[in-house]
Amino acid sequence: MRASLILGTLLSGLALVAALVSFLWTPADVTQLAIAQKLLPPSGQHWLGTDHFGRDMLSMIMVGARTSIAVALVAVGIGMGFGVPLGLLAAARGGWIDEVVMRGNDLVFAFPSLVIAILITAALGPSALNAIIAIGIFNIPVFARVTRGAALPIWTLDYIRAAQVAGKGARRISLQHILPNIANLLIVQGTIQFSLGILAEAGLSYVGLGAQPPTPSWGRMLAEAQTMVALAPHVAIIPGLAIIVTVLGLNLLGDGLRDALDPRLRRAP
Repeated sequence: MRASLILGTLLSGLALVAALVSFLWTPADVTQLAIAQKLLPPSGQHWLGTDHFGRDMLSMIMVGARTSIAVALVAVGIGMGFGVPLGLLAAARGGWIDEVVMRGNDLVFAFPSLVIAILITAALGPSALNAIIAIGIFNIPVFARVTRGAALPIWTLDYIRAAQVAGKGARRISLQHILPNIANLLIVQGTIQFSLGILAEAGLSYVGLGAQPPTPSWGRMLAEAQTMVALAPHVAIIPGLAIIVTVLGLNLLGDGLRDALDPRLRRAP
């Protein structure tokens, strides 16, 4: 097992554990304000200190992990749920269907993903649900293009032609032969999009278009802390580190999975 896979699993697993534990327990109530204890540094009572409202930072980070992971996970699910079938359809049918799918992808890719997400959430209104929709919409062409690109070479192989001669239709071949052969690639791409989804959620929350108060969000924690960096640097450093560690872990996990699942990259024992 490669070092990147182990380290990526540990770092991303840390965020996942924090999110799961937050459903059952947090050191303090994140909705409870204690102005008298605002901007306290890390201590035995508050391990990561408190923010400008006196809320426990560790509790905020734990619940913020739940928000970021939920938004990114559902958005990736939307991207895979719609993008993979579109990519399989484009590769199987070709012709005008392929052209329509690819030109639609080009139209979406013509604009930066974060700009599209901001436009969508600004039009629909700021909320975690609309952030999921915005991020998910951009994930659809990503998975469609990856799926189509990986499926096209497989359609030229002899065993696919044998399946066609045996009377199997394009839909059956796609599900039984194409999809299992590109599943590894889709898993790796999913981890990459997952990390990008967390960054996108943080960016939307930073500008006020993501999860709304009182739900904690790493991006909004950064936005609220930007004017207090000199006075209490921990309120900005801690959520920033949470984003960095989680995204780094997911990217390392993706690299490790790619190396482990791709037989061309496996080292001889």
